[in-house]
Amino acid sequence: MPWKECHVVDERLRFIARLLDGEKMAALCAEFGISRKTGYKIYDRYKDCGIDALTDRSRRPYRHANQLPMPVEKLIVALKREYPDWGAPKIRERLRKRWPGVRCPAISTVHAVLDRHGLVTRRGPRRHRAEGTTLTWPNQPNALWCADYKGEFMLADRRYCYPLTITDFASRYLIRCEALSTTREMYAFSVFERVFKDFGLPTAIRTDNGVPFASPNALYGLSKLSVWWLRLGIRIERIKPGHPEQNGRHERMHLTRKTEATKPAAANCLQQQARFETFLERYNHERPHQALGMRVPGELYTRSARPYHGLTDLTYPFHDWTSIVTRCGRICFNWRKVNLSQVFAGQRVGVRQVTDRIWLVSFMDYDLGYFDDETCRLEPIENPFSAKLLPMSPE
Repeated sequence: MPWKECHVVDERLRFIARLLDGEKMAALCAEFGISRKTGYKIYDRYKDCGIDALTDRSRRPYRHANQLPMPVEKLIVALKREYPDWGAPKIRERLRKRWPGVRCPAISTVHAVLDRHGLVTRRGPRRHRAEGTTLTWPNQPNALWCADYKGEFMLADRRYCYPLTITDFASRYLIRCEALSTTREMYAFSVFERVFKDFGLPTAIRTDNGVPFASPNALYGLSKLSVWWLRLGIRIERIKPGHPEQNGRHERMHLTRKTEATKPAAANCLQQQARFETFLERYNHERPHQALGMRVPGELYTRSARPYHGLTDLTYPFHDWTSIVTRCGRICFNWRKVNLSQVFAGQRVGVRQVTDRIWLVSFMDYDLGYFDDETCRLEPIENPFSAKLLPMSPE
């Protein structure tokens, strides 16, 4: 037997029909599972409005205690049309000064009014455009390392291999050549940590603008890997997009590695790694380099004097307070959220008040941006990692 569907309006109609037939109110209410108060209310509505009274009524309140008065809303819209380039904070301030007797709404309310009248221009998502950073050309080992993923190639087992390579700029020493199955940063973290333990820390690392070295959607194009390098005291150098010649020494090593270690490709990732180890030993200690006066990189390279000891705690003695960035990339301010970036998740940042309502957020020695205590929206400042003009030589 199929289930019978019933609607609340149909039940009310049956209730009224049986009531009009002369049945008692108390017995009907008990049968339909409602109180007598509800039964009398439905019956009174039916007597006043007929069948239409049996439908559900809107639960919307008749009035809102904090609703913005319509005259004030019209003033806000008029000010926006008078000053079309102004945003909600300036519109509110102008409203307060022009009509001091009017109780000014919050900035968020002014913005909601403008949005409701179609007077807000939507901005597209802010996307970091890679520009490269200032590049150095040191002649001492460990002053600059170069890292890159050389394009993937297919192994004999039909799986792709992504070689992660790290070299020393001055000596051209091939520090690491790791056969990985992906470019995900969690694997890059483990490779770099082993390298730092074996060879120490460099002064700077030069990479391109691809993942996992950079993130196009994060603040200033940073990634979790590059933030970790900053925590270790390693400067970040990035080449300009489309200019691999700025990392030419590293690219030249890739050509040699491709010729000697990947043609033909190995059967699987483990066998390919064994080939890379053989190539690394030959490249560093047997193959003479013309750029080095026919010497081998192993003759010039020495281990870094900066040992790896992990991360130390960040402190901000000259800031007003310190906050830990949440997993979703936010900090809390007066029970409100300020969005930074997920690449800073778990990191400590310093917050310092610079004016009456403006706060500065800093990470280590880098200023990330400002936010006001009304909107709590971070406005980035000049990219601290972008290319800068070097001072002219006195000569």
